[in-house]
Amino acid sequence: MGSIKFPNAPQGWNTENAEQIAQTLGIDLDEEHWEVVQGLQDYFSTHEISNRRELRDALDEKFHHLGGIKHLYQLFPGGPVAQGCLIAGVEMPAGTIDQSFGSSL
Repeated sequence: MGSIKFPNAPQGWNTENAEQIAQTLGIDLDEEHWEVVQGLQDYFSTHEISNRRELRDALDEKFHHLGGIKHLYQLFPGGPVAQGCLIAGVEMPAGTIDQSFGSSL
């Protein structure tokens, strides 16, 4: 986690709980994961709950320098929006998890 700060973390959120959630999802959090968590918390601190596509596009743009959404799927194989929101403690946009479309956690 190093120098990453979480000034926009939701009330009651902490890194220990985030790590526990990540472990249940089979994810070992590293610096890049924490950057995404921080990015999601920052996004939701300035936006109303958005739609899944808008959030996905915002993540793709913010992390374009790392390879965008394709890279984020390597970090969060069950979906950077779904798994990232769970770990970041922010509410997932409607339709993020839809078993009929193959979404999984």
